[in-house]
Amino acid sequence: MSKRDYYEVLGVARNAGDEELKKAYRRAAMKHHPDRNPGDKAAEAAFKECKEAYEVLSDGGKRRLYDQHGHAAFEHGMGGGNAGPGFHDVGDIFGDIFGNIFGGGGGRQAPRRGADVGYVMELDLEEAVAGIEKRIEIPTLAECAPCKGSGSADGKVDTCATCHGRGQVRMQRGPFAMQAACPHCGGSGKTIANPCQQCDGAGRVEEDKTLSVKIPAGVDNGDRIRLAGEGEAGPAGTPAGDLYVEVRVRPHAIFQRDGDDLHCEVPIRISQAALGDTVRVPTLGGEVELRIPAETQSGKVFRLRDRGVKSVRSRAPGDLYCKVAVETPVNLTAEQRTLLEQFEASFSGEDARRHSPKSATFLDGVKGFWDRMVS
Repeated sequence: MSKRDYYEVLGVARNAGDEELKKAYRRAAMKHHPDRNPGDKAAEAAFKECKEAYEVLSDGGKRRLYDQHGHAAFEHGMGGGNAGPGFHDVGDIFGDIFGNIFGGGGGRQAPRRGADVGYVMELDLEEAVAGIEKRIEIPTLAECAPCKGSGSADGKVDTCATCHGRGQVRMQRGPFAMQAACPHCGGSGKTIANPCQQCDGAGRVEEDKTLSVKIPAGVDNGDRIRLAGEGEAGPAGTPAGDLYVEVRVRPHAIFQRDGDDLHCEVPIRISQAALGDTVRVPTLGGEVELRIPAETQSGKVFRLRDRGVKSVRSRAPGDLYCKVAVETPVNLTAEQRTLLEQFEASFSGEDARRHSPKSATFLDGVKGFWDRMVS
């Protein structure tokens, strides 16, 4: 059974900070802790899974390796087996370094694999929110079909006579002995007497690969989807790399996204703001009614619960925040201008301050400022 993505296990985005990781781990560990779920094997397995995920993502070096190679970073000999998920202990590190320099360690070499491939997919907000399946075409190195990736026209691959299959040779430089890639086989440990004409013995050919990628509902900018084994084909007998599809969401004409919440601006007339009204506002699920109370000021924000984006992880919906913008009327008719002039004339002297709370506060602040300047 393949391992789940560590970010998915903790329910965080790939750009989550240390504090967010810590909080997510505490929540998950508390939920699945064996003491709270006695005898529950599924909870015990989930607890171990979130612990392993946090051990990797909370360590800067391990996290960089995981982001680059996924779970493969800790498999296929890329790390030791006794120091957590796929990492050497101190003794292993010094053994590898000095073993390679002075010829020790028996020339251990981690199996190679194909390179990972990155692809940026641009989506409209609606596509990111609802989820979509898209076909993409990527240039990559694929396994050569005629030789089935062996690089040999007749299928025969011999052990390199120079390095005896180790892929490395010992080189003497004065008093120093060093390990280096075998110049005869290029470090593969194998030689081919009859190379495949299609790939010239490389076992891989350049081609454009078409894939169908399922984008889950609720993804956001920077989210990455890993397709295991869909990267470049590895050298003969080694696994392929992975494909990482990074999501980029295009700017939207109406909504701005903040996590699982959406924000939009709702323009209303001055009469609607003063007298109150009910207006229709857009949401991702269609228009809904928003009640504007009387005496609403420009900049007032109204919250519509559960009208945002459903999280790609928890599936809990965010909210929609509507910010009111009171518009100044333009292109007035003569009658409208006369009515506005009469309206303005109705405000006189100190009585006008009762009807303009922000203006009154501003004027009081200006008066206090000048009084302090004079004194």
